Amino acid sequence: MVEERAVRDESDEALVQRAQRDDERAFGELVHRYESKVYSLALKMLRNPEDAEDVLQDTFLRAYRGIKSFQGNSTFSTWIYRITANSALMRLRKRQLPTVSIDDADEREVPINIADWAPGPVEQMLSQETQTAMAEAIESLPVEFRQVFVLRDLEELSNAEVAEILDLSVAAVKSRLHRARLKIRNRLATHFAEQPKPRRAMGAQP
Repeated sequence: MVEERAVRDESDEALVQRAQRDDERAFGELVHRYESKVYSLALKMLRNPEDAEDVLQDTFLRAYRGIKSFQGNSTFSTWIYRITANSALMRLRKRQLPTVSIDDADEREVPINIADWAPGPVEQMLSQETQTAMAEAIESLPVEFRQVFVLRDLEELSNAEVAEILDLSVAAVKSRLHRARLKIRNRLATHFAEQPKPRRAMGAQP
């Protein structure tokens, strides 16, 4: 019991070092710490619980196989997020969703300043109806935009962290985030414009 408590109190860095020496209890503690975060990220990107479960298993299998080559140039959390994002991206591509070249798709769009979605995770701020519309809007995004939007606006990582996870520049992250937000805003605007307006009650004043 004392030893288990000691493992729970160790830092990620210490656990990684022990896992690299084949300490399976240390790796198990890392799995325990990050499995819900990995599943949450995969589910937000894939919108399918079964696929998210597959990505969860794939992510920790890859992490287990690659833990000895992890050199600590980034935090363990960034590393595990990167594996998750790549695994989810491969699964999305297997679905053969329609894709567009993100380098060309929005060249004709006029840049528009879009306010940040803060404070707090976007999904917590929205009604059920809006969450459903938001989920559909996120699913409609090209995968490269979706990755950035989920990591930045739903997982609340910094631009620098997202850039490191996706191996992009911070400027590229900001550009893709801007375009993702613009697409989502436009889709939501269209969605709610098409909703029937509630009928006014009999006798109600205009």
